[in-house]
Amino acid sequence: MQQKRRNGRTTKTSVGDEIAHLRGLDLRGLRARWQSVFQRPAPAHLTRHLLFAVIAYRLQADRFGDLDHETKQVLDRTVAKEAGPAMSARLASFDQKRTELTPGTVLVREWDRRSQRVMVMADGFAWNGQTYDSLSKVAFAITGTRWNGPRFFGLRDKEDRSAMEVRP
Repeated sequence: MQQKRRNGRTTKTSVGDEIAHLRGLDLRGLRARWQSVFQRPAPAHLTRHLLFAVIAYRLQADRFGDLDHETKQVLDRTVAKEAGPAMSARLASFDQKRTELTPGTVLVREWDRRSQRVMVMADGFAWNGQTYDSLSKVAFAITGTRWNGPRFFGLRDKEDRSAMEVRP
């Protein structure tokens, strides 16, 4: 994390600002930033795009948390080339587990050029100082129009996954 000096005070740079800065770096600058983030030289074969992506991921993971153990296990099995149907079933099962929201989770959605943050509570969802009993009601409060709440917050595809599995 970089530090900024403002009016004699040191403030933390936001992850968004750090990533915006990365976008402006050339290959040499990204290699230097890699060295400072990972404490070793960047692999020579990585392109500018890949250097940017890996550094941006690491900055976000360091600030907000990395993948959980279960996710890492699924990815490791994928790399190990587990049998196709078995892996598909495991990933589908894993995906269903990931859509369960636990209290304390913060959902973020940009709407009308403003970031909207919703906290998952044990008894509903908190947004803008009020508690709602469904994500759809939060989405309505934000937009003024009716939305499927999980879809609005990116928790569901346009087509329901269970409907896709039932098709012949």
